[in-house]
Amino acid sequence: MAERLRVAVLGGGRSSEHDVSLRSAASVAAGLNPDRFDVSSITISRAGLWLDAAGEPVAVTPGAGGPLGCDVVFPALHGPFGEDGTVQGLLEMLGVPYVGSGVLGSALTMDKERCKSVLRDAGIDVAREVVVHQHQARAEMHEQIAALGYPVFVKPARLGSSVGISRVDTAAEIDVALDLALSHDEKVLVEELLVGDELECSVLGLPPNLTISEVGRLGFHNEWYDYDAKYSEGGSWLEVPAVLPPETSERLRATAARAFTLCDCHGMARVDFFHTHEGRLVLNELNTIPGFTATSYYARMFEASGVAYGDLLTRLIELALERFAAESSLLR
Repeated sequence: MAERLRVAVLGGGRSSEHDVSLRSAASVAAGLNPDRFDVSSITISRAGLWLDAAGEPVAVTPGAGGPLGCDVVFPALHGPFGEDGTVQGLLEMLGVPYVGSGVLGSALTMDKERCKSVLRDAGIDVAREVVVHQHQARAEMHEQIAALGYPVFVKPARLGSSVGISRVDTAAEIDVALDLALSHDEKVLVEELLVGDELECSVLGLPPNLTISEVGRLGFHNEWYDYDAKYSEGGSWLEVPAVLPPETSERLRATAARAFTLCDCHGMARVDFFHTHEGRLVLNELNTIPGFTATSYYARMFEASGVAYGDLLTRLIELALERFAAESSLLR
């Protein structure tokens, strides 16, 4: 039997999405084919300590493939200090292949304002927004938001899993929402409220060779797709493939592929859209490390497209090695 590849799965992390990441990491570690991969798990504590399965500190140093002398790292980390280019930069310095987007793609897609600017400049429809900062006077924030018009969504600019997000229908409610969002990030996006279907698809590959999954349509019991809807039992559901006009599905999938390439993404992303009642197809965000349990929507959309969970994990590792080999051949 061929020698197994040594895979280190990273979970946890310092962000507020620590617990979600632990679930993703456990699922990835369990889902990797044991005939092909020798899997070790590394948990990053809330304090930033790297710990092995026995709870012992891991020395993260250059050489020997980095953490635990592995051949490739699978970061199952969500939010800041994991999905924003910081860990990716560390792994680049260690000289170890890793699954997913690099430093630029990770950092860009984590910052909702910067990502939307790139997409808008390329002609991709995104929600209208204003950006406010911690240092601004509240009166100035109120003026900007009033010009946008209510109702709005208020969200931290660099966080995921709907943490810190509020729907605001009137000016009387805005300060509570701003306080919440600004407790998570000094930069906050205030976006127009879009009414319609929430659609998404999964992307796999290295540009220009991309595989786009079937399109899924989200359903949920809450007023909007908040943290509880995402992670509570029965809080949300996915219709996949979504029943849509073929031209809508194809336009969405083509837009997802284009956005993935524009934002310098690699390996994987889940791309989320709004399809409004007026017919707008609005790109909401690219998630470069989506939730990764076998029942998470990224994996489920590929399962509906004929790609089993274990095969999806294997392909992501193959892509990481392909990208590392290609970049290692460059003269720098």
